[in-house]
Amino acid sequence: MHPLELFKYCPKCGSSHFVVNNEKSKRCADCGFVYYFNSSAATVAFILNERNELLVCRRGKEPKKGTLDLSGGFIDMYETGEEGVAREVLEETGLKVEKAAYLFSLPNTYLYSGFLLHTLDQFFLCTVEDTAHLEAMDDVADSFWMPLDKVNPEEFGLDSVREGVKRFLKEYKY
Repeated sequence: MHPLELFKYCPKCGSSHFVVNNEKSKRCADCGFVYYFNSSAATVAFILNERNELLVCRRGKEPKKGTLDLSGGFIDMYETGEEGVAREVLEETGLKVEKAAYLFSLPNTYLYSGFLLHTLDQFFLCTVEDTAHLEAMDDVADSFWMPLDKVNPEEFGLDSVREGVKRFLKEYKY
């Protein structure tokens, strides 16, 4: 099912005459408002410590609970990607990001409360103030440092993170 099928009423006027306009949008037959279903912005952090180990998290919640992940999450309104990744890293690990350098982006889907969200995941290489005081918080069950030669992309549960880890290991030699 296309995600737009779940949108039954016009978000502007509330009309039930909210019909498919094209593969990306619905249009209200009463007020003319066109709603485009666009990707949500999200972030992913690559953080290396002084031993060249990658910060890895274990997902504490669905989707893909128990699988490996990297710190990150959805960008809030009025936040930049850099601000969003710094906030997410702090919320999930207690680490304070000093610098976030954009690397690349990948499209993804994320099942949230039974609703399939389309995301554009922005990957950042982050440096943090202090790597010694790591905590697993928020929706992270565990967080730890993993030597780069022990990182197996297939253990990461989310598709974009798995592909991002493969790309990082291939393209960014540290």
